[in-house]
Amino acid sequence: MTGTRQPGGAPTRPGLLAHPTTPRSLRVHDAALRAAAELLAEGGLPATTMDAVVARSGVSKATLYKHWPSRTALAAEAFGLRMADAAAPPDTGSARGDLTEHLRQVSALYAGDHGLVFAQLLAACVTDPGAGSYFREFFLQGRRDAVAELWRRALERGEADPDIDGETAIDLLFGPLVFRLMAGHLPLTRQEADRIAAAALGGLLRRPPP
Repeated sequence: MTGTRQPGGAPTRPGLLAHPTTPRSLRVHDAALRAAAELLAEGGLPATTMDAVVARSGVSKATLYKHWPSRTALAAEAFGLRMADAAAPPDTGSARGDLTEHLRQVSALYAGDHGLVFAQLLAACVTDPGAGSYFREFFLQGRRDAVAELWRRALERGEADPDIDGETAIDLLFGPLVFRLMAGHLPLTRQEADRIAAAALGGLLRRPPP
């Protein structure tokens, strides 16, 4: 998800700096994002310092701070753009199949290198609230929009409980994955993902008539 902007470069969400509009500013912005994405892939958030982005992109540190309030904000936007097409929501023909398969996809993503970067960004946003807006806008919102589409599809098919809103359904299904990633008390395996899906969907989906 790249994030949508209002005309004139104003951010759509509070806490975001105005997006650049001139060709030169856009080139600088994109160069910094590419450099940050490469550094994240190579060494995670610890490697993605402003100095490292300056060295990799050639963009001055003063310019970076005109575009992002912190290095975590820059890293969050870069990570979101890199992950925009990851774990595309499936269409299996049923709500149970769609949501179970997508939970498996996200679990596998969190279990890999991308999951480590996700955890680092999530933790960093606790002490850098300004970066949280970038994390939600450029990464988290895209992920939630994808699941919300699966939930809308389930409602249209009459398979989901209409009294449960999509935001609640998303948190019940995918919240356990984030908790397990951060706490490390249980593995992020396909078998565990199936157990979470079965338990959550038992309350989220309508039961067929006997």
